[in-house]
Amino acid sequence: MLFARISRIIPPPGGDECGFSLLEAIVASGLMAGALAALGQMFAISVANNRSARAASYATVLAQQKMEQLRGLTWGFDALGLPISDTTSNTAAPVETPTGGTGLSQSPAGTLTSNMDGWVDYVDQSGNVLGGGTALPPGTVYIRRWAVQPLPSSPADTIAIGVYVIARVGRGEARLIGLKTRKMP
Repeated sequence: MLFARISRIIPPPGGDECGFSLLEAIVASGLMAGALAALGQMFAISVANNRSARAASYATVLAQQKMEQLRGLTWGFDALGLPISDTTSNTAAPVETPTGGTGLSQSPAGTLTSNMDGWVDYVDQSGNVLGGGTALPPGTVYIRRWAVQPLPSSPADTIAIGVYVIARVGRGEARLIGLKTRKMP
């Protein structure tokens, strides 16, 4: 009986231990905190990458829209075989108009790198065109610039169209280049 009382006070070697020591609990808490901090950083990086990918995807859609608008302008031959081209449509306005713009006329140097009237328009977060000009209108989220240049190997019949879209904030951007060739009727 005396042995039974002593074994309750001092556990025998290799016997059952109940609970954790304070040191074990602190180590486990530290490991858990480190894992949660790393997980939080990974989540923040994932959110930033997702926003950047969304902005780049939207910029690409806006560039494709402008490219299609420019490729839809007249560039061909009339019934007599004479070259005709649209050099007056205003594609920078919120609603395209048949006059007052640059159409498919040759653009000056630097239209893809700076905001030049007639060669730029601004888009809000909903995809609405806010207009053109050199000043940013309120609500601008994307800046869309374009250039039209004759192809050196066939300057009378082929033009190169370049479109560059950049997000005002963030990393979203897109660049597209296409050719448009006059076709006989």
